[in-house]
Amino acid sequence: MRGIVAVGLLVVSNAFMTLAWYGHIAFKSRLERFGMVAIVLLSWGIALLEYCFQVPANRIGSAQFGGPFSIWELKVIQEVVSLSVFTIFALVFMKSDTLRWNHLAGFACLVLAVYFIFRK
Repeated sequence: MRGIVAVGLLVVSNAFMTLAWYGHIAFKSRLERFGMVAIVLLSWGIALLEYCFQVPANRIGSAQFGGPFSIWELKVIQEVVSLSVFTIFALVFMKSDTLRWNHLAGFACLVLAVYFIFRK
């Protein structure tokens, strides 16, 4: 159960991370009246929400705190979740960029990374 909770928190965390990092690009028309300092502060505020989910996810999921994952496994899970969330965000909000075969090939390499990291 701790593993499922950890992955769920990572998904929420990465949704906020993606919004903090790329939201100002996706929502350019709504934010262009604000200066760079305001955009940075807004992104920092969103990133704070990211950390409110990321840190508990890592603590709950970490074997050092009774969770099922090693630190290496947590990192690879986080990267796969991050790219999965980003892909959904990009396809929904970033109409100017398309998902191409080389992106899918890179994702397949990440799946292989998960396989090798979890291999005992």
